Amino acid sequence: MKASRESLWAAISELGRLTELMDRRRQQLARSVGLTPQQWRLLEEVAREDFMPSLFARAQECSPAAVSRVLRQLLERELIVVSIGTQDARRRRYDLTAAGTRTLEALREAREEALDAVWRDFGADELQRFAAFGGELADRLEAYAAAAEDPLS
Repeated sequence: MKASRESLWAAISELGRLTELMDRRRQQLARSVGLTPQQWRLLEEVAREDFMPSLFARAQECSPAAVSRVLRQLLERELIVVSIGTQDARRRRYDLTAAGTRTLEALREAREEALDAVWRDFGADELQRFAAFGGELADRLEAYAAAAEDPLS
């Protein structure tokens, strides 16, 4: 049985509400440690062994200048350090400082508190159904968006 227009719009409305609330919570978490969401995202990427600013900019669909600006902010706050690459002197290596590591740990702890408060009371089967539905919906939206960008595909 096909969904009614009314139920489709209700589902889309709730998805929008959920998206806004997740964004609001992300901003609250970042603010709790004195960061912006962009700084947080970049700090997490710097923590990865293979971080490269140019690849990050491409993946985030933002300009290298914007990434450089946020990197400078993190450097000024002494959350990261930069050094010359050992294999290639043209390449910069970014690493977390002790303060950067503590900041990410504080964020992880705050996130765990939120998981406990909001998510933990749901049953495993409810979460599995939600994840499966969310994954399928995301796949469909991704395919639809890709087709809209390239109408020849």
